Amino acid sequence: MANIKEEIQKRILVLDGAMGTMLQQYHFSEADFRGERFKDYPSSLKGNNDLLSLTQPEAIAEIHRKYFEAGADIVETNTFSGTTIAMADYNMEDLVYELNYESAKIAKQVAQEFTNKEPNKPRFVAGSIGPTNRTASLSPDVNRP
Repeated sequence: MANIKEEIQKRILVLDGAMGTMLQQYHFSEADFRGERFKDYPSSLKGNNDLLSLTQPEAIAEIHRKYFEAGADIVETNTFSGTTIAMADYNMEDLVYELNYESAKIAKQVAQEFTNKEPNKPRFVAGSIGPTNRTASLSPDVNRP
């Protein structure tokens, strides 16, 4: 496997774009988010984009492929909300490790696929983590922490 530190000395590496924006184009329904595994889950799962790595892994892989085909050298994992804090909104805190693991696995497989096609232009994966939906402030007024 190529070393990113060595590769960045040779050329500028291009990072992919937003996963969430790309996912919107699929118009996934509640049933799509649930998949077979979570079909009877007690709460709504629509909007849990990280869950799609388990229920719609081919769509996630397809998005990574589109970014590599567009010229990206690095794709980010589908883990923007892959924290226990964010997953608490869906009562899925216990899935955080699996979601992150599977998301990284999908991205790595696609990166390897493209690297195998063009060994002189290796592709890489970066972990993605977004802000949480909880404030660090205890004050009810964000202007007066």
